Amino acid sequence: MTALGFLYPGHSAEDDYPRMEQTLGSDVRLQVVHTDIGEDAHRVDALLEMGSAARLAAGVEELRLTGAEAVVWACASGSFVFGWDGAHEQVRDLALAAGLPASSTSFAFAHAVRELGAARVAVAATYPEDVAAHFSAFLESAGTEVVSVRGSGVITAAEVGAWGREEVMALARAGDHPDAAAVLLPDTALHTAAHVRELEAALGKPVLTANQVTVWEALRLAGRRVNAPALGALFTKEPPVQA
Repeated sequence: MTALGFLYPGHSAEDDYPRMEQTLGSDVRLQVVHTDIGEDAHRVDALLEMGSAARLAAGVEELRLTGAEAVVWACASGSFVFGWDGAHEQVRDLALAAGLPASSTSFAFAHAVRELGAARVAVAATYPEDVAAHFSAFLESAGTEVVSVRGSGVITAAEVGAWGREEVMALARAGDHPDAAAVLLPDTALHTAAHVRELEAALGKPVLTANQVTVWEALRLAGRRVNAPALGALFTKEPPVQA
């Protein structure tokens, strides 16, 4: 049994995790611990507070009791807004607090892009344009060329969590770019686990979504590879990327 832990901010699309657990098989357990979201706002100051060391540390003890082998801060915006160096510090603090290998959704995207060999990507974000630009800058720091960035201007995770299949499909199509080898949908508040395969079929290229890459990153940290085509091209690549 491989037990993986996730610190998830608030309540929006956490039901993606039991869905993915079922897809991955009986020997992988995904344990979600909710952190206090503070102010629900896709605004840089609110996101910096949401991803603060104190808020993450508050959920660590509960997570440790689950027997998790690795922990991922399951939030893109609450990690990439710290910038490349700040996001590294955030993960180091989390690893020290948990006593476990740790990462975040932002680094999960960076590692997943490298795993797919997608040198050029398009970003289709739920966020306002300024927040989406922070994600683009983070990816550029990781050595990925971002050929286009589309923000949607959504302010709260609660609104994103209410989006269904049609909104997700429209977001991906609107954010795609002919020069992009993959399309990235950052936001763990967005329900995507049920739609990855359909998204890839519609766009004709790999699609990376926040909850999908977060789970893949946790498996990577635990040294596990799981072939799960229902979760997209990322889960059919071998071997896992080494950080």
